[in-house]
Amino acid sequence: MAWSEERVEMLKKLWTEGHSASQIAKELGGVTRNAVIGKVHRLGLSGRTTPSRPVKRPPRLARPKPRQPAVEASTPEPEPVQPPAQSARQARADAENLAPMALENGETANVLNLKGSMCKWPIGDPADPDFAFCGRRATCGPYCAEHAKVAFQPARKRERKTKDTEDQIPRIAG
Repeated sequence: MAWSEERVEMLKKLWTEGHSASQIAKELGGVTRNAVIGKVHRLGLSGRTTPSRPVKRPPRLARPKPRQPAVEASTPEPEPVQPPAQSARQARADAENLAPMALENGETANVLNLKGSMCKWPIGDPADPDFAFCGRRATCGPYCAEHAKVAFQPARKRERKTKDTEDQIPRIAG
């Protein structure tokens, strides 16, 4: 397909109007999108009056959250909760005192007889011949309830530095 003067003029007109190469190829007929792009570059046609790409839509705004009702003045005070460090230490101590559970055949759970429903908490040194897994019923993921308390600790909130704590930190002379 040869580019006649008439077709080149039509190409220039459509290109300056902002039509895409695909749209121009359909309008002219008998040429591909790539042929149109090549001809545009050989002719040195540049800027367009309008972009060939669709305009981006504005981003959706987040919906406002419903307002929380006012808290009544007679709400009971929450019970004092044990500090997380003490409860974590207690959970770790409880988990360390758990011995591996014996199976029906009298053996403890090991790699060969460990099932998906059994607690996979390792007990002892893997190099030791007495090494075993907990073997109790797994209720919290791969662990029993006692071992899950140790394995899954809630994240602590960060404490902000105050003037008092900054004074306690020794300054390094520079």
